[in-house]
Amino acid sequence: MATIAARNTITDEYAAVTTNYSIKPAAAYEDGAEHAQDGERKTPAMIGAALQKHIEGVDPHNCEAGEEDAFFVADIGEVYRQHMRWKRNLPRVTPHYAIKCNPDPMVLRLLSALGAGFDCASKAEIEQVLKTGVEPSRIIYAQPCKTKSYLRYTAKQNVKQMTFDNTDELYKVKELCPGAELYLRILTDDSASLCRLSQKFGASMDNTQELLALAKELDLNIAGVAFHVGSGATDPSAFVQAVRDARTVFDQAIDLGFHPHTLDVGGGFVSETFEDTAAVLSAALDLHMPPTIRIIAEPGRYYTSAAFTLACNVIARRTVEDRDTGVKSYMLYLNDGVYGNFSSIMFDHQHPIPQVLRTKRRPDAFDYKHYSASSESLMDSGYSSAEEGSQDFATGKPQIEYSIWGPTCDGIDCIAEKWTSAETVDVGDWLYFEDMGAYTKCSARRFNGFTDKHETVYVSSEAGASALLGF
Repeated sequence: MATIAARNTITDEYAAVTTNYSIKPAAAYEDGAEHAQDGERKTPAMIGAALQKHIEGVDPHNCEAGEEDAFFVADIGEVYRQHMRWKRNLPRVTPHYAIKCNPDPMVLRLLSALGAGFDCASKAEIEQVLKTGVEPSRIIYAQPCKTKSYLRYTAKQNVKQMTFDNTDELYKVKELCPGAELYLRILTDDSASLCRLSQKFGASMDNTQELLALAKELDLNIAGVAFHVGSGATDPSAFVQAVRDARTVFDQAIDLGFHPHTLDVGGGFVSETFEDTAAVLSAALDLHMPPTIRIIAEPGRYYTSAAFTLACNVIARRTVEDRDTGVKSYMLYLNDGVYGNFSSIMFDHQHPIPQVLRTKRRPDAFDYKHYSASSESLMDSGYSSAEEGSQDFATGKPQIEYSIWGPTCDGIDCIAEKWTSAETVDVGDWLYFEDMGAYTKCSARRFNGFTDKHETVYVSSEAGASALLGF
């Protein structure tokens, strides 16, 4: 095993590669948390106004086919705030946005301008990022099992950072991309994650020595180690063991004469627990990784989940009456479902919550979350808060039971088996769903002939984001 002195020697040698791609400190963009709170206060009004403005131009009873399709409103300011939050809590770690989560072009433009890197898993993703103007050195091909033709394309584009976890992949890289900077992806405990990845990727600690030895024999460059504790991780301690194991593999690589300089801590970051996770991860990094080791990560849902709101039109309603009690409930059919932007229900274990956007009786039922009606942004929108004069929402009003379904002919196309509301929702009304920015439109399909292309309306609640994007 390498000595501490040897470890520090090699990391000092590679100190030059610890750059964070010119990412500026949060203070360069905003004055910290107070400004972030100001942006968050603006968000509900801006999103509400954008939603209402869009549907004002739609007459579901007399419009062209597709005009009433579901659509998104994206607050690009939320992505900006998440980046500033990342820099405050994980200043040592350079985020490489996992674009599989949401390849929205405006998100990529903003994160590119902020200096982030990008995690790609295919030719198409690499191509999209390169077309945004991102340098190849800011891309990691984080797919341990790569298509040969994609590897050839990657080599031509000078994208060198990539992961591997098996011997066959090393032979493939030797043949097609011998100049690659390889990160050995190791197995981790992802039992507390929303979507487990260890069943598919990651070399066990029993196999790392063999893989490193083969890489040495093939004269390949082991540039670092990678791991992923699973998407939507809920146990921050998973990072502790993963970093400890990565340190062991670093030492194995050093003993074989390699000079590893980068640790990729993967994804799994959840907004709700981010500060706790960041504290645990930072402590583990400080304990096991010298300051000259470059640290990168692959956050996805952390950036985009809360930034996108989806609005859907009610295209049909079916009355269901209990013959014994006489109680009526309703089946609502929307123009989007699990084969579309609600694919997150199937693939990402999500449970989107319906909320009323507009009904015939309440033309502006959007919940502004008690946002002040005196706000300039809300007054400019021309809409007033749903809280004003709203006795309809008073406690004790009878609740109506609904189930909510997508538009396809498949019986599994169910968005919510049970939802209750005080509002009477009918054909032509609109519902909206928050937190629809992760693993939604990226996995939408054209099953049954329904569209997988849905318009996105952009707003920005942060001046810094507006400036960078020219809003």
